[in-house]
Amino acid sequence: MGWAIALHGGAGDIPVSLAAERRKPREAALRHCLKVGVNALKAQKSPLDVVELVVRELENNPHYNAGRGSVLTREGTIEMEASIMDGNTKRCGAVSGLTTVVNPISLARLVMEKTPHIYLAFDGAERFAREQGIETVDSSHFITQENIERLKQAKEANRVQIDYTPPIQKDEKKETPTANGDSQLGTVGCVAVDSHGNLASATSTGGLVNKMVGRIGDTPIIGAGTYANNLCAVSATGKGEAIMRGTVARDVAALMEFKGLSLKEAAAYVVEECVPRGNVGLVAVSAKGEVTMAYNTTGMFRACATEDGHSEIAIWPSVQN
Repeated sequence: MGWAIALHGGAGDIPVSLAAERRKPREAALRHCLKVGVNALKAQKSPLDVVELVVRELENNPHYNAGRGSVLTREGTIEMEASIMDGNTKRCGAVSGLTTVVNPISLARLVMEKTPHIYLAFDGAERFAREQGIETVDSSHFITQENIERLKQAKEANRVQIDYTPPIQKDEKKETPTANGDSQLGTVGCVAVDSHGNLASATSTGGLVNKMVGRIGDTPIIGAGTYANNLCAVSATGKGEAIMRGTVARDVAALMEFKGLSLKEAAAYVVEECVPRGNVGLVAVSAKGEVTMAYNTTGMFRACATEDGHSEIAIWPSVQN
């Protein structure tokens, strides 16, 4: 048994031809956030503190679809959501429909710790944020030129799209700013376990490009996008509707609890058998310090580290010799 941590920056149709100028900043962000998490675990911070800290770092990075880099709704507005869960107590908090909160994951934790509820959304969540004195900014802070362009592309194609949906090329010789399958951003999440087997999970997102105003995805749904108990902690990413139908995060824990599967076996079964191909990725850790990062999409921005020295940062499947 030892500590372990894993994080993701979204899963989807990420082509191996992804341009270096788009790939490298994301890899650098994963590397930085992994280091932040590892240092926090080594400093004996609780897994709950660690996952919040790491997700805050990812929310502050405009290269991912959470916080600062959140994608836009059909009306060109921001609606962010997040959730966090403690494995030992099963205490959890979730938020949706945020338009001004800099770090949604921290508001989700305050919902868990400062209210009798689990889930607050829209005006009520924004009001609670102001009451708690959490950092807020004008919603224009979150609206980037890249996301305005992405929304335009999605509207032209008449579709609601996942973070890494390839843009439709009207002129193959002329690349759009997000060409080669790059939708720039990805939902973020982190799971951690300490050397005592304490577990926690956290997930944050801006949702889908061109989503209807008021749409809620899997990220804030406990048991779908986020789950933790005394066996494992899971954070999922991909197409929210498919993840909700598959109760992805809870099913990993349930297979371990009721079928006696290992963490890797449970995650692999859920990803390959419970959700249609091309729809989901997840990161998970167990109370024993095991870690897995499974997905049925082309790729998933991901990173992990364990106390025994294993470390990995990757996007696409590893080449097996």
